[in-house]
Amino acid sequence: MEKEEKKDIFVELAKVKSQPMPLKVHEKDVSENNSADEGEGTLTVDVYQDGDYVVVESTVAGVDDDELEVNITTESVTIKGTRERKKEIEDKDYFYQELFWGTFSRSIILPHEVDPEESVATLKNGVLTIKMPRLNRQKTKKLKVKTAD
Repeated sequence: MEKEEKKDIFVELAKVKSQPMPLKVHEKDVSENNSADEGEGTLTVDVYQDGDYVVVESTVAGVDDDELEVNITTESVTIKGTRERKKEIEDKDYFYQELFWGTFSRSIILPHEVDPEESVATLKNGVLTIKMPRLNRQKTKKLKVKTAD
């Protein structure tokens, strides 16, 4: 009896594995401008320090640089973009569907204050690198006192 149950489980697993299943990475709340089928993906990131810099890296393969938007404040960085599929593929033709196509975004609260004006974003081999100099507000500046007229 136990062998028959195991056999049935394996048959069911084989059936499930043979059917394509779309994967949704992340879906925002549906608003009046978005349909339930439209979701927004979330980027994975690495955030680390490199000397006097805070660095954010994210894989954005398949995204043109003009499709990326990076906004930096002294305390956070937001990355937004769109990855568009170049051709249409019918759902019935998929064996696996794991890639995310469409709009994506990610906001990161930074561990240190940074200088947005001196920050640089580069895209190379599908990796977005944002290098932001840390602000050191603890540095003191000696001011010469002038007599006011």
